[in-house]
Amino acid sequence: MLSTMLKAKLHLATVTQAELWYDGSCAIDSDLLDLAGLREFEQIDIYNVNNGERFTTYIIRAEAGSRTISMNGSAARRVQIGDRVIIATYAQYTEEEMIRHKPKLVYLNPDNSVARTANTIPVQIAS
Repeated sequence: MLSTMLKAKLHLATVTQAELWYDGSCAIDSDLLDLAGLREFEQIDIYNVNNGERFTTYIIRAEAGSRTISMNGSAARRVQIGDRVIIATYAQYTEEEMIRHKPKLVYLNPDNSVARTANTIPVQIAS
């Protein structure tokens, strides 16, 4: 049996561009892709923290070091420049793989520089 698990995420990325008529769906700084283990043309889910929109698209590479997060095509209609988004990808793992699996989590500052990386999320404490 395979289970779908979080593979990687860019947490609180800031949308820098929204290009309605550009080819491709979400351009991401190549350095961020490499750090998170994401690939060009990989399917991603995007969760817009500002407006609650959730949508699925795919990755295209943006210039390394540019800190670009650009929503293109119809995805441009789901965001505003400056919105904070979570970009997540998932993969399927066997029972044995799940035991060893640790997602790649990249936490970003408002300028899309890397604040920190992790492979676990702390247990949420009840309020």
